[in-house]
Amino acid sequence: MFTGIVTALGTVREIIPIGAGHDMRLVIGAHWPDMDSIALGASIACSGCCLTVVELGTDWFAVEVSAETLANTKLGRWTVGNRVNLERSLKLGDEMGGHIVSGHVDGLAEVLSAAPENGSTRWRFRVPENLIRYIARKGSIAIDGVSLTVNDADHDSFGVNIIPHTTAVTGFGSLQPGDVVNIEIDMLARYVARLAEFK
Repeated sequence: MFTGIVTALGTVREIIPIGAGHDMRLVIGAHWPDMDSIALGASIACSGCCLTVVELGTDWFAVEVSAETLANTKLGRWTVGNRVNLERSLKLGDEMGGHIVSGHVDGLAEVLSAAPENGSTRWRFRVPENLIRYIARKGSIAIDGVSLTVNDADHDSFGVNIIPHTTAVTGFGSLQPGDVVNIEIDMLARYVARLAEFK
């Protein structure tokens, strides 16, 4: 489990096809001061995707990504040099600064626009029809693993405001209109919608 509070901005160093080219191994450069405390098998959210560490060094770790994950997230579009929002998994007693995030991406959204608004930037995203019903004004959402509050939502898109600090310490600093992002809807919204199906 995660909170959506990014603790490092990593970089894709290597992409190695595995599993007859259907899966891939990623080597991601990371700069946590306590890298030696990461164990093999640890979970790390990589731009919102919960992945398992299979190898690591002093300033990098490697993960393996299945064809299913590549097909349903933006990871299959990554190239060497891509920036990656990183968050290590929660420990009991850690501060809950964002919201409960599972690291299970629900789908992709398209960046529509980014416009200055007072001291922040209003970002707008288009989401698939099957996801928009889970997104509500003042609800929580994870975008590329970043916990954010939804400021408005309509029939096929929603908006959030990003402060300069978030832009500086996450991949939002390099996003452009037309890019895609990983979306994880709020866990509570998912379960409420599922329960409503049985009314």
